[in-house]
Amino acid sequence: MITVSDTRSPETDVSGPAAVAALRAIGYEEFETRLVRDEIPEIQEAIRELCQSCAAVFTTGGTGFSPRDVTPEATAPLVDRRADNLCELMRLRGLEHTPFSHLSRGIAGIRGSVLVVNLPGSPKGARQGIEAIGHLIGPILEAQNSQDRY
Repeated sequence: MITVSDTRSPETDVSGPAAVAALRAIGYEEFETRLVRDEIPEIQEAIRELCQSCAAVFTTGGTGFSPRDVTPEATAPLVDRRADNLCELMRLRGLEHTPFSHLSRGIAGIRGSVLVVNLPGSPKGARQGIEAIGHLIGPILEAQNSQDRY
């Protein structure tokens, strides 16, 4: 879990813990966390680092329309295959809670065999994003690690 923020500290981060709690609720138990500034090199370094040891990497924050919101731009060149359907599902499900869900520009994709997903930066948005795609995470990870190639 990578929290992207210029203003949060590990003590004040609420979005990362909200996403982790949502993942715990659907059965995931082991997590590594990072907190980085809204800087493309820092975001990319954290994604690359976690992709070495994790099956999935989630980011929170930096997906809006502010000039400092660069998480999608940092993520895009790192994924080998885009999975735009996941973020579209998060945005569509988000409409059930807020008319502003499409203000998130987050992307998702596969880097090697690792799932990478940008979540919104609000705790509620991060939690709801996990809830929207949670049922798909297991099958995606299984497919990435399957030896059966058709």
